[in-house]
Amino acid sequence: MKKFLSILSIAALSAALLAGCGGSGSETDTAQSDGEATVITVGASPAPHAEILEAVKPMLAEKNIDLQIKEFNDYILPNTATESGEIDANYFQHGPYLEDFNNENGTHLVSVAAIHYEPFGLYAGKTASLDQLGEGATIAVPNDGTNEARALLLLEAQGLITLKEDAGFTATKLDIVDNPKNIEIQEMEAAQIARALADVDMAVINGNYAIEAGLKVSDAVAVEDKESEAAQTYANVLVVKEGNENNEAVQALAEALQSDEIKEFMETKYEGAVVPIF
Repeated sequence: MKKFLSILSIAALSAALLAGCGGSGSETDTAQSDGEATVITVGASPAPHAEILEAVKPMLAEKNIDLQIKEFNDYILPNTATESGEIDANYFQHGPYLEDFNNENGTHLVSVAAIHYEPFGLYAGKTASLDQLGEGATIAVPNDGTNEARALLLLEAQGLITLKEDAGFTATKLDIVDNPKNIEIQEMEAAQIARALADVDMAVINGNYAIEAGLKVSDAVAVEDKESEAAQTYANVLVVKEGNENNEAVQALAEALQSDEIKEFMETKYEGAVVPIF
């Protein structure tokens, strides 16, 4: 009897050791072995980014990847959440904004892939057309560095202002050297401009916020040229914390976002408001 109990004890100890070895792998390895999906959480602006990610979701599901989308309504929290590890990636911003954010906040975020470009539009508020803009008219522009420069360049392209020759993508309203109609440039948080459109003569609105407000590119008084330098410079990118660029789920997401299916989705749904650049 003692011999039998001893054999049972040895068998139980061996099973425990084997179980311990099996549990020493990563969570991803365990998920793959037991068939559970790999989860990736991505922060995004509601439109168009979250909508595009929703279209990607079934494509990733076929690869046993569960894409979770967390919507943000500002341009700061999705980056801080990616830096802290609260989310795995984000998709809402362009390269220059990302670079400025890292410089100003000491974050370590990197672009994995360039996905699309959203043309900036100049939209009518109290004044219906450029010809009707009067002396001292007010035009709202985003107040963050990279987007303000982009807005001012659009106004310059319409002949409303002239900027210093070397101002480029770092321009602010202090770089305006000629303003024949004495237009008042009103700097506002990008997310608030569409809501304030009725209170200003015109406003330059980011593509995603224009979409959320129900504005169409075809309704704009003026739009950035899709062949312009801005189209390449301000491409919206998929972003992760440095070191996570080669994560398999991240790479699968980047591949799906740059697929022919998603390109067709963007072109059909947004009618020029979202332009794929791949």
